Amino acid sequence: MNTILILGGYGAVGRHAATALVDHLPGATVIVAGRNPDRAEPVPGAPSMRVDAADPADLARALDGVDVVLMCAELDNARVARACLERGIHYLDVSASHPVLAAIEDLDDLAKRHRATAVLSVGLVPGITNLLARDVAERAPGEEVRIGVLLGSGEQHGPAALAWTLDGLGRLAGTWTMRFPEPYGRRTVHRFPFSDQYTLPATLGIPSVATGLCLDSRLTTALLAAAGRPAVARLLRRPRVRGLMLAALEKVHLGGDAFAVTARAGTVQATFSGRLQSRATGLTAALLIRHLPEFAPGVGHIEQRVDPTTFLHELAAGGFILERLEIP
Repeated sequence: MNTILILGGYGAVGRHAATALVDHLPGATVIVAGRNPDRAEPVPGAPSMRVDAADPADLARALDGVDVVLMCAELDNARVARACLERGIHYLDVSASHPVLAAIEDLDDLAKRHRATAVLSVGLVPGITNLLARDVAERAPGEEVRIGVLLGSGEQHGPAALAWTLDGLGRLAGTWTMRFPEPYGRRTVHRFPFSDQYTLPATLGIPSVATGLCLDSRLTTALLAAAGRPAVARLLRRPRVRGLMLAALEKVHLGGDAFAVTARAGTVQATFSGRLQSRATGLTAALLIRHLPEFAPGVGHIEQRVDPTTFLHELAAGGFILERLEIP
């Protein structure tokens, strides 16, 4: 992979991915790109480029000579993916939105015609959660898979990530409990529209999957649940209220920066935990790019591309913890 272009590369995920690629792919050119490079903190060893991915001509210029594109933003992703695959450029996407990923899945024939690979569900959730789900589904065939996502409410997130979370609050539907590593223990999670639960039944051939979200701060989790109530969700859709809420979320950080994701099927459970979900997503993307030469052309999700145990152990070497448990 000689030249790698990271769109949305100035955010936390893009910066972590760029740093890892510079460190572990000697000889490759890693370019971080976005609309406002002058406002971004430089990534050592990775040149920057101004690219407006919403402008087809500007995007076409940026793709000249590129071998791999890592998409770390949500901006008409299917169109960007099509532009890459038509040129035979490999494409990875960190989006957590099911409609976005479903639109890219439809490009499978195009990717195969041009001998290009697209990898979806690249990150913590979806991504690592998909691999944990595959692990427990293979150890407990035929069982429903439940996924729990515990995120640090103190970690700094960009405006796009906060807006996506806020939009998802109105679609909370159902709660259950999941066991997380200490110091969190058993926590109530609230079903949230992460894409893994929609794609996994098809990719793994399992009966059903549900993904629930909670935050490390119990107070913030309670506020999250309250915001998911229909009346409050309708209020949050008002532009002025929405703007005030997003501004508050950018400034207020009640928890820490740790995370834990877990999947359970029957009596088996697998958990992956550590600090900085943005770093986990960025390192997942960088590791997948390093493995790209092993993948066949076409569009597939992470759980269709790599062996979960091998990949997660390799990723855990970056300072994370992987546990596989039997629960009575």
